[in-house]
Amino acid sequence: MKILLVDDEPFVLKLLSRQLANLGFSDVVCRERATDALALLESGVGAFGLIFCDLQMPGMDGVEFVRQLVRINYAGGLVLVSGEDERILQTAEKLSKAHQLNVLGALHKPVSPEQLRQVLTRHPSRDSVAFHIVPKTYEPDELWRAITGGKLVNYYQPKVDLASGAVAGVETLVRWRHPEDDLVLPDQFIATAEEHGLIDELTHAVLTAALHQARIWQDAGLHLHVAVNVSMDNLGSLEFPDFVARAAAKAGVPPASLVLEVTESRLMKNPLASLDILTRLRLKHIGLSIDDFGTGHSSLAQLRDIPFDELKVDRGFVHGACRDSSLRAIFEASLGMARQLGMKTVAEGVEDLDDWAFLRAAGCDIAQGYFIAKPMPAAEVMGWLSTWESRLGKLLAIKA
Repeated sequence: MKILLVDDEPFVLKLLSRQLANLGFSDVVCRERATDALALLESGVGAFGLIFCDLQMPGMDGVEFVRQLVRINYAGGLVLVSGEDERILQTAEKLSKAHQLNVLGALHKPVSPEQLRQVLTRHPSRDSVAFHIVPKTYEPDELWRAITGGKLVNYYQPKVDLASGAVAGVETLVRWRHPEDDLVLPDQFIATAEEHGLIDELTHAVLTAALHQARIWQDAGLHLHVAVNVSMDNLGSLEFPDFVARAAAKAGVPPASLVLEVTESRLMKNPLASLDILTRLRLKHIGLSIDDFGTGHSSLAQLRDIPFDELKVDRGFVHGACRDSSLRAIFEASLGMARQLGMKTVAEGVEDLDDWAFLRAAGCDIAQGYFIAKPMPAAEVMGWLSTWESRLGKLLAIKA
């Protein structure tokens, strides 16, 4: 793999080149100015699979260089390097990811051989340039046939009580069993459903199936809170609360066992109607969770105006919070607000043991993430439960 190093400090270039050579990467090209590096890339002389870029450089700085990489459709990996403040480095990393660049990491100077080794292991290929996979889009009539033809299937991701380790519930995550593309994830078709007026039918199908599954678990002695995601577009129909109540009654599931997770990723078209609908749902004892708190349009105003009883902290403020003072401050502030408002707190994106230990120490209520379980078909939940119970002793022994 051919690597390009861009840094105005010759010593840094020499050090990084030597460290890369020690790791088996000898095809390294160095440039002290971003403009020269850009000219090299535009000339087409060699395909660079990886670029290391400093942020603070004279002339064209690292942020502008990143913008130029987007312009020329650079498809390889990118590692940001800087001696600047940690938060500046983090912000530059988020900006680069928002540009859809393949960012492998952001390293603070001086870069250690271990940091370098770890970031290189994230590259998808040491032998070729990594290209972006553009998600496939689907036509609305094809999605409509999938909804009406029973091609949607629910997966379930467990949530556990951090104090006791007991399984508290599951989040319902819809998948589309596509005849050609296998399991299609929701981020590839939810927007289509919203834009073409199919979201009500889709949500009805997902909710009905989730309530049916909740009854099956209930009859087997497993009483779980089942969470279902709803779109802001669902909250434009004044009939929605009555539909939800009828569906729960038909399935024989107590309304209090159902939680609707609301992500305000789209602005309310009719705030007054949405407030009407959400209040009526709570009057029917159906739980309301403000999902992905801290992102999108979710805000303190939503906590003030809407009777949510659960706050889900977005994964971006959970994973790694034990090692990042900024994330930790935001998470602890969210947790404190939820407590003051009498709301339960659910932490998404629990990816490792460090996250688990941090959340227990912080006094968070519920945890959800790959460290606990990946989303799974309903048939696998009972088997996972046995495995989880066998892990609990060790996890609960960790000092909170």
